[in-house]
Amino acid sequence: MTRPAFFISDSTGITAETLGSSVLAQFENQKFDHIIVPYVDNAQKAQSAVEKINRAADDSGKQPIVFDTLVNEDLRAIIATSRGFIVDVLGTFVSQLETALGEKPSRTVGRVQNADKDMLYKQRIDAVNYALDNDDGARLNRYDQAEVILIGVSRSGKTPTCLYLAMQSGIFVANYPITDEDMESDRLPKALLDHRSRLFGLTIDADRLSAIRSERRPDTRYASLRQCEDELRQAEAMFKRFGIPYLDITHASVEEIATRVLLDTGLRGHKR
Repeated sequence: MTRPAFFISDSTGITAETLGSSVLAQFENQKFDHIIVPYVDNAQKAQSAVEKINRAADDSGKQPIVFDTLVNEDLRAIIATSRGFIVDVLGTFVSQLETALGEKPSRTVGRVQNADKDMLYKQRIDAVNYALDNDDGARLNRYDQAEVILIGVSRSGKTPTCLYLAMQSGIFVANYPITDEDMESDRLPKALLDHRSRLFGLTIDADRLSAIRSERRPDTRYASLRQCEDELRQAEAMFKRFGIPYLDITHASVEEIATRVLLDTGLRGHKR
């Protein structure tokens, strides 16, 4: 039986779920049922959350773990009446920072500077549109606008990584699929020549690539293990020949891939 884990927030719940999940991941012998309860911004919603927690306790026979990022102390007090084990995510940091900074926190729900929020939102939307427009080498003439260009064989994780980087970090990312024609040449593909410093390669285990391709086009040369091995060997040779940094994404999540791309390219924390 899994233990219920609630992530309660007066906003989207992303912060509570992200931090809480990182903590729970340390307990490898436990299984958790993640339940996100966002936009708890009044007493009625807080009481509804308490009822959900208590119902989960009855159904599972285990005390739910509750991570909350509520800034309103009255709402937190309501949540505290539940039968869950409460982890105050924000309070842990805010109280210590209050002492260090010598200033009382504002306790404003969903506190984000509007100008920064609007700018980041626009940047992300523009980045997502750019990623969609420049997927799989669709618009080679716009590569000069890219902050990084992901290259690799077909189905090596380029598109999801581009979209994740765009949505989460507002990074302008294009991607280019390495084709058989590209591999037959000892030169870098013509479309990439002027953008060499922004290239980043993705590779993957041949067995995994074959399995992914087989889901799309089973029993074809495209999905055969031999074809996958040949393509990957030539792609990695290209990366090494031209000094292109690359990453094996076989056992990595899209979050891990994106983080490595940002770190290795120096784009982490970058604002366009």
